[in-house]
Amino acid sequence: MFTIDAHLDLSMNAMEWNRDLRLSVAEIREREKGMTDKPDRAKGTVTFPALRAGNIGLVVATQIARFVKPDSTLPGWASPEQAWAQTQGQVAWYKSMEECGEMVQINNLESLEKHLLLWNNGTPNDNKPIGYILSLEGADSLVTINHVEKAYQYGLRAIGPAHYGPGRYAQGTDATGFMGKAGQDLLKEMERLNIILDATHLCDDSFWEAMNHFNGAVWASHNLCRSLVNHNRQFSDEQISELISRDAVIGGALDAWMMVPNWVRGKSNPKEMNCNLAVMVDHLDHICQLAGNALHVGIGSDLDGAFGTEQGPYDLDTIADLQTIPSILEKRGYTQTDIENIMHGNWLRFLRKNWAK
Repeated sequence: MFTIDAHLDLSMNAMEWNRDLRLSVAEIREREKGMTDKPDRAKGTVTFPALRAGNIGLVVATQIARFVKPDSTLPGWASPEQAWAQTQGQVAWYKSMEECGEMVQINNLESLEKHLLLWNNGTPNDNKPIGYILSLEGADSLVTINHVEKAYQYGLRAIGPAHYGPGRYAQGTDATGFMGKAGQDLLKEMERLNIILDATHLCDDSFWEAMNHFNGAVWASHNLCRSLVNHNRQFSDEQISELISRDAVIGGALDAWMMVPNWVRGKSNPKEMNCNLAVMVDHLDHICQLAGNALHVGIGSDLDGAFGTEQGPYDLDTIADLQTIPSILEKRGYTQTDIENIMHGNWLRFLRKNWAK
C-alpha cells in the first residue's frame, strides 16, 4: 500500500552519520561493522532502496541544527549562524539527491499530484524518485525572522519551533517555559507564508502558547500518547484533543522509549520489553478513540533518528516493514478505508486542504 512517512532525518544520516542512502540497508550495515562512535552503527533501517521496497513514496524530510549556549549538555552549534550554515549543507545534500534522480521536492499542490500519479501508475518503484516535503526540526538556525522567507524560497514547508531543551523561539522536550515575542513573531511569519506548524517537541507551555497565537495549519509529525507512556515528550489527552479540533494529523513514532514504559536507553531490549509495531498501533488507536474516527493519525516513524534496530520495534528490520501495519490495523477492526487513511490518506487530505489556499 502506498505509504507516507511524515518524519525522517535523512540529511542528518547522510551528513552526520556519513551514510550513502543510495545503498541497501545491508550494505550500510556492513560498512559500519565495528564502528562505535554512535549507538546505532550497523543497525540502521532507512535507505532509498528500503523506502521503495516499502512503497513509501513520499516523506517529510528534515533539516536540523540546534544552537546551544556554552553551559548546555546538548550537542549543537555555538551560534545561530553556524546552525544556519549546517542546515544549508543539508539543503545541498537534498539538491544533490534530486540531481541524481533519487529524490524530488514536493512543495505545492501541483508537484504533489504529479508525484502521486507517478507512484500509483502500476509500474515498479525501482527507479522512482522519493518525494520529500522539507521540514525544519527546531527553529534555532533561523538567524532572523527574515530567514523564514529565505527558507520558504528553497522549499521549506513545515517548521517545528523547538527540539530538545531550550530554544531561541520556543522551549522543547525536557524544558519548560513559553515562546515569548520571538516565538510569536515566528508563528506570525509562518502563518503569512502558509508554513505548517509542527507541534512535535513543544513543551506544554510553548504548545499552548502556539495554539493561542497560530491560526494556520498544524500537524504533529512524530508523537505518541502520554497516557500510555508518561513523559513530557508525549501528548496529553488534552493536547491531542486540541490538535484534533484543529484538524491536525499526528504521526505515530517508532522510538522504543516513547512506545513502552520504563525503557532504559542503552540497556533495554525491544524483545524483552515486548516492543513491536502493534504497540505503536496501541497509541494510534488511543488517538482514534479520542477523535471518534481514524482521520487524525498517520505514520511519522522517526526511524534512524539517532536510533536503529536496538531501539525500535523488534518486528521491524528495515523501514519497508511498515507494510505490516495494515494487517495489524485490520486485526483491530479498522476498515480498508481507515487503513488507507492511516497509511497515506490523512496526510494527503491535510496537504490538499492547506496547499489549496
